[in-house]
Amino acid sequence: MKYAAIATAAWLVGLAGCQSTGQQLNNERQLAVDTALKSAGADMNCPSASGKVLSKRMVQSTSEGFGVERAEYTVDVEGCGHKKPVTVICPQDGSGCFVGGPHE
Repeated sequence: MKYAAIATAAWLVGLAGCQSTGQQLNNERQLAVDTALKSAGADMNCPSASGKVLSKRMVQSTSEGFGVERAEYTVDVEGCGHKKPVTVICPQDGSGCFVGGPHE
């Protein structure tokens, strides 16, 4: 049983490695927008805000052998007379996305 779980996990990791960078970025695009809207929409006090991805890129780990590759999105959040660019980081370890530091 334990062997089957390890084999399945290895297969899933290998499958994820088969995706192109563009596919990986597109797969998490909506999650990045939703994360930006949740944060900036609350900051702007605007539940009807909308988001649009302005840029996206894959960022490699800066330390050799450690760290996780991550997708980085710049999402433009607009609504209720306000507009705010938001940086969203999505580590490729399955931990979800989060808003990065302020984007000036």
